[in-house]
Amino acid sequence: MKTILVVDDDNMNLTTTKEVLSDKYKTILVKKGQQALSYLENGDCDVILLDINMPEMNGFEVIKRIRQIEKHKNTPVIFLTGENDTETETRCFSEGAIDFIRKPFVPAVMLSRIARILELDDLRRSLADRLEQKIKEVSDIKIKSNRDVLTGLWNREYTQDAVNDMLRIGVCGALFMIDMDNFKLINDNYGHIAGDKTLKMFADTMRAHSSEGDVLCRIGGDEFVMFIKDMTSKEDASQKATAIISDIVKKIDECNFNTDTSVSIGIALSPGDGIEFTKLYNAADKALYYVKQNGKNSYHFFSDKLAAERERGEKTVDLNYINELMNRGDCGKGAYQLDFESFNRVYNFIHRFVERSDSDVQTVLFTLSESPNANPDASETENAMELLEQSIYSSLRRSDISTRYSNRQIIVILMNTDTVNGDMVAERVKNTFYKLYTKGNICIDYGIARLEGKNQ
Repeated sequence: MKTILVVDDDNMNLTTTKEVLSDKYKTILVKKGQQALSYLENGDCDVILLDINMPEMNGFEVIKRIRQIEKHKNTPVIFLTGENDTETETRCFSEGAIDFIRKPFVPAVMLSRIARILELDDLRRSLADRLEQKIKEVSDIKIKSNRDVLTGLWNREYTQDAVNDMLRIGVCGALFMIDMDNFKLINDNYGHIAGDKTLKMFADTMRAHSSEGDVLCRIGGDEFVMFIKDMTSKEDASQKATAIISDIVKKIDECNFNTDTSVSIGIALSPGDGIEFTKLYNAADKALYYVKQNGKNSYHFFSDKLAAERERGEKTVDLNYINELMNRGDCGKGAYQLDFESFNRVYNFIHRFVERSDSDVQTVLFTLSESPNANPDASETENAMELLEQSIYSSLRRSDISTRYSNRQIIVILMNTDTVNGDMVAERVKNTFYKLYTKGNICIDYGIARLEGKNQ
């Protein structure tokens, strides 16, 4: 049964109203505005009939107070008035009433208006509930679309917006660019299920080392971003990075993966390294690249890289000095061994060079495979790869370069070498490998092709 609150200082009006309404509605009667407000603080009602002319507090003052009560800010109010002027009618609506009933009222008219208003209010509530549900559904969809499906971390688009929002209002922090070293070996040797479990473990470890307000993100693959708000000192960032690396490496070791998987982190600090996400991201990425090029399993600050450049910038040198400096850094004979990303950049450079000069350059792909009836484990395969790298290093010139493509293949570029000499070099690598590797469970083969320019 719907509840009607009637507020009127006239006893006769209250009695008459109750007689008219009590058969269909639960009726609450009060004589003063303050009594009505006291009831509404904790009580419920579906419609309020409110007299305008009352002592102490008139109806217009009461409705203003009613709208300040959260649960009754939309409760329909019908003014009761004996006035018959347009100004009063206009003010009734401007103060927030949904209708008014003139005194002395006609019972049938009162019942009809209350019934219509209750019907409209039920419709309003239904529409409001449906709208709220739709808003929630859209919000849920948006949240899901901003989440990485596998790890539950935020994606890059959301992270960029969230970090920029914080930076825009003056929040500072540290942006960690985190990458798993040799993660591909887990997928290759133990399968993608094991790889997915490792990525989830990685995400859980990041959560364990984060606080409320930090933003955790999976960029893709085994690359993650972590924005730690209010962290601006290198000391704090160093402790955090060390803890993350140690924790993740420990958990990987507990999985008994024989992949030498570790963690590298590049760090950019705001505001020093930037006050916008893209700038911080690029800075942290450069710092991460430094780690990758210098042994991995560590962390590096972008600001340290800048400091080294500034220190070198304090002294202007000539080209002879640069050549001598670089030559002092060359460790001697043997092919250069690069990570795949660096190799790819050098390969593209050489490819453009070949297009312009028609030089003889050979690409060689060495592949390790299991010998017939052999079943070497992952550690033996990794040891064979290391021996193959040694064989390539000792058999090639300093002008040649190589990289691991996978845990079973190595790519080599032979500069200024024709196909015949390339075959001789490849055979020399094979012979050296078999001198170093004597177990016989793994064999080596290779393919060789001339690097051609687009116009050749």
